[in-house]
Amino acid sequence: MSVADVRTVFDVLYGAYGPQHWWPATTDFEVMAGAVLTQNTAWRNVERALANLRAVGALEPAALMALEPAHLAERIRPAGYYNIKVTRLRNLTAALLDDGGVEGWRSWSTAALRQRLLGIKGVGEETADSILLYVYHRPVFVVDAYTRRIFARLELLRGDETYRQVAAVFEHALPADTALFNEYHALLVRLGSECCRPRPRCSLCPVCVMCPTGRAQAGGSAER
Repeated sequence: MSVADVRTVFDVLYGAYGPQHWWPATTDFEVMAGAVLTQNTAWRNVERALANLRAVGALEPAALMALEPAHLAERIRPAGYYNIKVTRLRNLTAALLDDGGVEGWRSWSTAALRQRLLGIKGVGEETADSILLYVYHRPVFVVDAYTRRIFARLELLRGDETYRQVAAVFEHALPADTALFNEYHALLVRLGSECCRPRPRCSLCPVCVMCPTGRAQAGGSAER
């Protein structure tokens, strides 16, 4: 995948969709909670879980930890895998509190904080990088399932690359600009959720003309 490819996709998506104002949250801890809850589920389900936590005042670290695990599980049930996510949320929140809360991590270097996050059971690379980018405004590129699906269909990824290999492509092709990485990820989420689904809606896709999959599907059943 060339620098030109990476930049062209961004330019086309930004021209089609405009700024996305992502990540939707009112506090840094809400972003962190959302980054865990969004694992293996659609964002609309995460919004329902977050609303449930907000309703009982649990979108704050100490308050979340004060909830009984069974009560927490019931609150986040809409996000799916709720028993697993209870443990992951509590693991992340406990580590956060141990290190002085959201502000306690702000002075850490990006490398040190990424290592710390990845050392928390249940926090993978996508979750860690979402926190780094959207909470701590570090120029790291978040790679999610949408990113892989879109760029594989564009035949700009083989599909077997590691997380870091994919992230490095974007980080090397683009300036180390947090706002740009934020916007690019958000645009890919928009494209992936609306058009580049498992069954693609190619007729709606702004990058269809660049996409071998889209050209092959033109006029076919995937567009219905």
